[in-house]
Amino acid sequence: MACNGLLQLVMRLGFDWDVNDMSILLLAKLAKPLIGTARIVINSIQIKGDLLLRPILDGQAVLYSFESTPEIRLGVAFGSGGSQTLPATELPGVPTWLVKLFTETIAKIMVEPRRHCYSLPPVDLRKKATGGLLSVTVVSASNLGRNNLKSSNSGTRQSTIVSSHLSGNLGKKALKTFVEVEVGDLTRRTSVSEGLNPRWDATFNMILHGETGILKFHLYEWDQSGVRLNYLTSCEIKMKYVADDSTVFWAIGHRSGVVAKQAENCGKEVEMTIPFEEANLGELTVRLILKEWQFSDGSVSLSNSTNSAAQLLMYNSHNLQLRTGRKLKVTVVEGRSLSTKDKSGKCDPYVKLQYGKAFYRTKIISHTSDPVWKHIFEFDEIGGGEYLKIKCYSADIFGDENIGCARVNLEGISEGSCRDIWVPLEKVNSGELRFQIEVVKNEDNESLKNLGMKQGSGWIELVLVEAKDLVAADIRGTSDPYVRVHYGNIKKRTKVIYKTLVPQWNQTLEFPDNGSPMILHVKDHNAVLPTSSIGHCTVEYEALPPNQTADKWIPLQGVKSGEIHVRITRKIPDLQKKSNLDTVVSSLSKAHKISTQIRDILKKFQGLIEDGDLEGLSLALSEVESAEDEQEEYMIQLQREKTLLINKISELGHEISRTSSAPTKMSY
Repeated sequence: MACNGLLQLVMRLGFDWDVNDMSILLLAKLAKPLIGTARIVINSIQIKGDLLLRPILDGQAVLYSFESTPEIRLGVAFGSGGSQTLPATELPGVPTWLVKLFTETIAKIMVEPRRHCYSLPPVDLRKKATGGLLSVTVVSASNLGRNNLKSSNSGTRQSTIVSSHLSGNLGKKALKTFVEVEVGDLTRRTSVSEGLNPRWDATFNMILHGETGILKFHLYEWDQSGVRLNYLTSCEIKMKYVADDSTVFWAIGHRSGVVAKQAENCGKEVEMTIPFEEANLGELTVRLILKEWQFSDGSVSLSNSTNSAAQLLMYNSHNLQLRTGRKLKVTVVEGRSLSTKDKSGKCDPYVKLQYGKAFYRTKIISHTSDPVWKHIFEFDEIGGGEYLKIKCYSADIFGDENIGCARVNLEGISEGSCRDIWVPLEKVNSGELRFQIEVVKNEDNESLKNLGMKQGSGWIELVLVEAKDLVAADIRGTSDPYVRVHYGNIKKRTKVIYKTLVPQWNQTLEFPDNGSPMILHVKDHNAVLPTSSIGHCTVEYEALPPNQTADKWIPLQGVKSGEIHVRITRKIPDLQKKSNLDTVVSSLSKAHKISTQIRDILKKFQGLIEDGDLEGLSLALSEVESAEDEQEEYMIQLQREKTLLINKISELGHEISRTSSAPTKMSY
């Protein structure tokens, strides 16, 4: 079922939503000169504008949007008492900023031609979709250069710039382009195709989270240098699960019309041809197959042609990243002419890097548009055309401002050479970042291969020493941090250190060496509410030589500040000399300690339950978890020592057998 064309019915109606019975509490941390915390309360909202309703798919769905940016009014009050350190005075500029924030948010998602969909299914199966698997095939683009600067009154300055660029390419060299497909945090790109009507026929499996999704298609020009990727234009398709088990897809058509299609069930293919957003810059053809929906009750809606084994392969395929065995050393050197909305022309820039699943960020350089970082990051090189994603931000108390992004192609860099480049930031008027990129051989990997070291022959010893500069998760400006370690299917945690941003754990955890990724999650402990994350990081240990310890500080990701100090060792039994007597004594004392600890905690539970002490119960549960982790470590240690003992007994048996079978000397 499809809906195309320009002649579509539109209903216009006035919309006036005025709510007074509400309360949204915001707690703000203010900088100079109003240093402290303040409570801001939104107690009323009025949204007034004209709504447009467009029936699609023979009345089975309605698209709705505002005809123009609606008028928004907010009732804002400034609280006092509680955790507030400032008097109940009005903070200048806050109401205006909140109105601006609400207005810009609505304009981005629900003002023509951006539309939402309300479905009207004939049957309601009463199932809530929580995720899905979508196959996206980028087929081709057409008429990329047909504008020829004739649309000067049709759109934006960006349209004229892009069409000029395309027209210029006609006389110089063949245009080479590729498409990047984006769904949430997952991105995939096609190969490079040549001409004004390129064809890719590239298929990707994309994961959906929730019952809706937005597929974004970004068109780039491939630069012959292989360094700069010129952003040309983009378009998007929105999709939604419908209660009758169908799926609706819709997009912006020509002249702000509608292109809409419906897949009645999983496995049905729909093909859509949609224009790029800049006027008269061509159109893109894609094919979509919704292969699976998952629901909140645990059920799954599958396509008839897909079996469970194939589904599992599709889910895991997007995570497969083939490593080449080399390392990329990326130095973020400096930036220049960075853009900002600040009147002073200065910003507080920092850079985020993503390569494969690895994320890094630089520190913040204050009050400059020409920062110098000289930060060095190392990545394991990934094959298959993976490129470095760059995002530049300016730190701000009300939310960091995106001041540009870029993509850097890392293919074709020979081993031992260094590429020194200035990368222009995209989607902004100015700004460049300088990088030095070097490919080096992973010497540690080679040494491990020479030693013939195999996974599973030893164990990983991780010492969580301390952390510093953690973010404050509590209103009082502190945190109650602990670390949860995820190692494959094994999860362990440290003790909680209360009311500090510089905790010291000095706790040792052990794991079997099976090659699983080791991820550290730093959490803030709460007695009643769920714990909150204050950063995470990945511990690289694969390249460690046997029985050698790496001592390092690792920056935490997902937060503005914070580092964790760890010591990690790959223990190999055959290369270690241990005293059997000391091992037996320490094992017996550890077993007695764990047994006594669990008995004491169980005794404590009875009194806490009778007193109704929720916080005490929460702490006791944390102690039980720690004791269980210790018990698990002890069992692993016993298993390891058992294996060593059996090997020694076997060696002794062979030695006895050898000596007993040897001929004895006879005396005459």
